[in-house]
Amino acid sequence: MSERLQPGDTAPAFTLPDADGNEVSLAGHLGRKVIVYFYPAALTPGCTKQACDFTDNLEVFAGAGYDVIGISPDKPEKLGKFREAEDLKVTLLSDPEKKVLEAYGAFGEKKLYGKTVTGVIRSTVIVDEQGKVEHALYNVKATGHVAKLLRDLKVEAA
Repeated sequence: MSERLQPGDTAPAFTLPDADGNEVSLAGHLGRKVIVYFYPAALTPGCTKQACDFTDNLEVFAGAGYDVIGISPDKPEKLGKFREAEDLKVTLLSDPEKKVLEAYGAFGEKKLYGKTVTGVIRSTVIVDEQGKVEHALYNVKATGHVAKLLRDLKVEAA
């Protein structure tokens, strides 16, 4: 079971391939706030809803100084299909070895339909401009999560 991050922790560094196979690293976002969200699988109903909600609000987040990165264990090819199928604008990264998922506490035991299983824990970590954890939210709901984030971060459409 991986440790959950706490506000004030240094966000674990990562470099992962995006849907096109290009390397994207957290260090490349220093100076901006980053919303890093972890989801179980591309092209599934809940993950699609969440990714579409982030895409629909991407300009609002960007206007408030936030970049958005989604990470799942899916291979880059599947992320590319996901992006095309849903016209996603959010940066999607591939973590098939689950090293980043584990470093962020987003992989481990969870309840699924009343059973305990090991898998991706739907989570969102807000990283500040200096690379420190500002908020770490675990077991978030796919539906309504982005709207809640907008409220909690006091981000509003211009």
